[in-house]
Amino acid sequence: MIHRTTRVAAAAGAVALLPLLAACGGGASPDGSATASSTLTLVTHDSFAVSDDVLAAFEKESGLTVEQVAPGDAGTLVNQLVLTKDAPLGDVVFGVDNTYASRAVDAGVFEAYQPADLDPAVAAYAPDDLAGTLTPIDMGDVCMNLDDGWFEKHDVAPPVTLEDLAKPEYKDLTVVTNPATSSPGLAFLLATVGAFGTDGWEAYWADLRDNGVKVAESWEDAYYVDFSGAGEGGQRPIALSYATSPAFTLSDDGKSSTTSAMLDTCFRQVEYAGVLAGSDNVDGAKQLVDFLTSPEFQADVPGQMYMYPADPDVELPADWQQFAPLADEPFEVAPADVAAHRDEWIEQWTSTVVG
Repeated sequence: MIHRTTRVAAAAGAVALLPLLAACGGGASPDGSATASSTLTLVTHDSFAVSDDVLAAFEKESGLTVEQVAPGDAGTLVNQLVLTKDAPLGDVVFGVDNTYASRAVDAGVFEAYQPADLDPAVAAYAPDDLAGTLTPIDMGDVCMNLDDGWFEKHDVAPPVTLEDLAKPEYKDLTVVTNPATSSPGLAFLLATVGAFGTDGWEAYWADLRDNGVKVAESWEDAYYVDFSGAGEGGQRPIALSYATSPAFTLSDDGKSSTTSAMLDTCFRQVEYAGVLAGSDNVDGAKQLVDFLTSPEFQADVPGQMYMYPADPDVELPADWQQFAPLADEPFEVAPADVAAHRDEWIEQWTSTVVG
């Protein structure tokens, strides 16, 4: 099974819950005063997934019922949170990442909250300007992925670095995602800003454009439609995905992977959870955030969402060390610079690459 099929399928039914959101607010007691609802709405991106038994155990222990709604990719999610902040979509959000988080925080989308017993190593994944507002849940490296079989078949040496992708021998072989619509796309844009600086990243993208880079609107399109390594008939052997993706393209005997990640092209993505300001059940919402940091949920993350849990004590799948290692030195951009220039960089990228 290829990376994130489970995440997308699990979220598909959640979109149907949108019309029910009005029913998720508090009711009224016999004397007319407001009462907190026992139903919580978890607003997520469209790749959220959790094992049924893990969620059921939380619901049984807490007495709460969790409904999920997924407006779209992380970028769409943040846009919807900002647009609906005066009439929030739910009680808790999961999936706002470090490429978009400052926008939502600055817009006043969240109630300040972090679990009291949060491991300091986990809390450290949230930049200072987010500390106390958002809680780190998982992380992963956004990297270019290769269809190793394609390169072997065509007797072409695979690329290693960002610079390689602009070389003539890789013309028309690469697909990325649009940073205006895709959080992996924005993460990769930031990787190039980190690699080439504010004065050099646009020229690099102009070189990629001239070398035939294709831009897809979503990760699903880039990976499943365009990437030859996904086994779905794609024609491009270089695609933007995650460092964990090769752990889900294993051979039948599990001893090798048909794809690999270019670990010198990565940007580390951290996903957060937070209590939405205006929740009708703030206490219940805090319990749900606590659950997302619990050992039970954290242990479920790798198998369900194919990301690294934020909790460093969680045991990872046995084959991840071999097939899904994190990058030793991912590219970085200061969170303050992301907050200050994100929209500007997206506009410049669009003008340079799409026109």
